[in-house]
Amino acid sequence: MARKKKAARRQKPVRVGVVGAFRGHSLAQGAASAGMELVAICDIWKERLKRVGKELGVATYTKFEKFLEHDMDAVILANFFHEHAPFAVKALDAGLHVMSETSACKTLAEGVELCRAVERSGKAYMFAENYPYTAASQEMQRLYEEGELGRVLYAEGEYNHPMPEDARLGMSVGMDHWRNQIPPTYYCTHALAPLMCITDTMPTSVNCLAIADKDQKKKAARVSDPGAVILCQMDNGAVFRIFGLCIPGHSIWYRLHGTRGLMETVRGPGYWGPGSIRVMHDDWDRKRGELTERVYFPDFPEFADEARRAGHGGGDFWTNFHFVRAIRSGKQPYLDVYRGVAMSAVGILGWKSALENGIPFEMPDFKDESKRAAYADDHWAPFPVDGSPDQPAPSILGRIKPSKKVLEHARELWKGMGYEE
Repeated sequence: MARKKKAARRQKPVRVGVVGAFRGHSLAQGAASAGMELVAICDIWKERLKRVGKELGVATYTKFEKFLEHDMDAVILANFFHEHAPFAVKALDAGLHVMSETSACKTLAEGVELCRAVERSGKAYMFAENYPYTAASQEMQRLYEEGELGRVLYAEGEYNHPMPEDARLGMSVGMDHWRNQIPPTYYCTHALAPLMCITDTMPTSVNCLAIADKDQKKKAARVSDPGAVILCQMDNGAVFRIFGLCIPGHSIWYRLHGTRGLMETVRGPGYWGPGSIRVMHDDWDRKRGELTERVYFPDFPEFADEARRAGHGGGDFWTNFHFVRAIRSGKQPYLDVYRGVAMSAVGILGWKSALENGIPFEMPDFKDESKRAAYADDHWAPFPVDGSPDQPAPSILGRIKPSKKVLEHARELWKGMGYEE
């Protein structure tokens, strides 16, 4: 095993360019440990771009089209949440491999076009969802594959990440910033992805109820609802409950019930990073020598030191690692375009359902052109950039108007950061 690791590291690095000088900065810093060589970075924020480019010693670009002409093998997209698919399609058509942060697409039409672009390019596409790669998530996947739980019947995933309003405003500059506009269902992949990867299942239908706060306009510049509960019917008949996004009470947690027991991450400090897990079997259903309950801290299956140095509980190392492996092997990664688009479509269909008081919506089969083609012109989206007369609101309460006091405070804070609307 040690010889194989050394041989892999002696291979020629994959030359990669990163779009996004903020989140992309942390991804770029860990590129070398996964077998990449950072060669270029692209962003429209000129001051930060210059500073990061100098720090990392790479070429900088403010125009994406010129960036694509740089001599490189692959592109990592760490730009705004709702802008990934158009950039990915252009990069794929330019003959470059692509790793995209969540979300893969903001509309079903973008999802269809992205799948088509990957197919016609023959290039690797990696959905950079990092939460399946914590030590706890990888251990639960190992246990599930070994039959510890039997067949999954029900699972729960939570990604609920509140923060102080000033900290949130510092990450969401301007009222049209996606963080101020995003419906709570759209950021579902951190809660859903580990469950899908552990059980190797895909969603077939989605329904959802949103959670509104009638006093929000007095407290936050955000005009979208703070939370939602999504129910996904999976292709093996199981039901997954997905909860988030920023209701008070931080919670990143996963639980699975199977035909013979349950396993879950243990709530408490560190539960999403190194994290402990709990595995339980009913007394009457234990196998010989099997404990009724055990709780322990798992480690990474390999590359533990590299993973511990990376962000998101090691996930930032593993997404880079699997992207490089896909490029070198010529085989698509497990988190391929179809899983990435399906996970993202759960958020889209979830919001459609929430606005219809919870009615279910069928998940398209994005692998099948004859089925996905029906959604090729579905541009339904709640973001301001997609403004149209029939654009859906990002809240079940309609168009929220933050109070004058809240807006004045936000704009003063943004002005201090060098931004004026």
